[in-house]
Amino acid sequence: MATSARLHVSEEFPAMLDRVDALAGLVGSNADAAEELGRLTDDTARALLDAGVVRSGLPGDLGGHEFSPRQLIALHERSSYHDASAGWTMMALQLVTGTTAAYLGEVAAAELFSGVASGEHALLAGHGTRPGRAVPVDGGFLVSGSWQFASGMSLATHIHSAIQVDGTGELRVLAMPKSEVELVDNWDVLGLRATNSIDYHCAEVFVPVTHTYAAATKEPAHGGAMYRIGLVNMAAIGHTGWALGVGRRLLDELKLVAAARAGSRNAPVDTAQFHAEYASAEARLRAARAWAAQVWRDNEETLAAGELLSTEQDTLIRLALNHATWTAQDVGQVVHRWAGTAAIRRGPIERFLRDLATGTQHITSGPVVLQNCGKWLSGAEPGAHWEFLDLVP
Repeated sequence: MATSARLHVSEEFPAMLDRVDALAGLVGSNADAAEELGRLTDDTARALLDAGVVRSGLPGDLGGHEFSPRQLIALHERSSYHDASAGWTMMALQLVTGTTAAYLGEVAAAELFSGVASGEHALLAGHGTRPGRAVPVDGGFLVSGSWQFASGMSLATHIHSAIQVDGTGELRVLAMPKSEVELVDNWDVLGLRATNSIDYHCAEVFVPVTHTYAAATKEPAHGGAMYRIGLVNMAAIGHTGWALGVGRRLLDELKLVAAARAGSRNAPVDTAQFHAEYASAEARLRAARAWAAQVWRDNEETLAAGELLSTEQDTLIRLALNHATWTAQDVGQVVHRWAGTAAIRRGPIERFLRDLATGTQHITSGPVVLQNCGKWLSGAEPGAHWEFLDLVP
């Protein structure tokens, strides 16, 4: 194995943020066209990939930048600030591709990730919360199933999917060529329209065991200590950054609206009520961001010490994500209330509000996860631990 106990903090981080910021004009100007296409435009996608957004989450020993958790949160916050759908797409591709590279062994890594440094490597999209069926056969599995919400599928070369093994019930995650599945062009939604989060299915496709890994693993085959947090906690990193970036952009857009309308006749933005609500929204968003940073600073210290995260830390990861997501949604409601017609006419505020309303529906920020956090924190189930999104005895 090429894994390392140390937590890697990438020196590429400041330059990456600069490259992403330099693309703000391109990404924003293509946002409407991307919505019409149902996917990112070719030039937006290529520019973000070339900037290294996906490579940021790939293991260092495979040629990736291997950002630390807080660096990844900040990167996804920044890319989502420029466009929520572009940020979501890149966040999903980075998560799925990065974890596949970390958890698959040498055989699959040699096939899929030998060209990371040159940008010639597999890109994976897919979904893992509803597993397909895996029938054991010599050398692997015959896989059948239907999956939803494969964000970034138009850019993917390979599929990431959860499977449940017949006989044992074990949950595993696979990587297989996109050509092995049938895509369903059904992404007709309110928001995140440009993410191409379509459905797909397959029947009795052979997948070598070398191209699967145990879904609950915290033992990476590649990369450093970050990957010892497991797949679900890796997902929380990106989603936390996304929510914070979208919330920040909406508040900044409202500030522009206020500046443009201040001093006009009966302008609501000149009222004390507007000023108070803007200040309160600003405080809530900054507090959510600061707490998420504190949670992940503590996690990084644990990982750097060579230890696994505790149940308390796993709980706070999920709770900080939930808090960031719904704080951003609350901020969005303030923006909607005070932006007037800018909230309903085509433009950044209208688009970001739709994207935010859709992103909040992701299962990782759902009510059951929040309830499970409460069970642990209140002491109702002191001996429990997390298995994916469930708190189990």
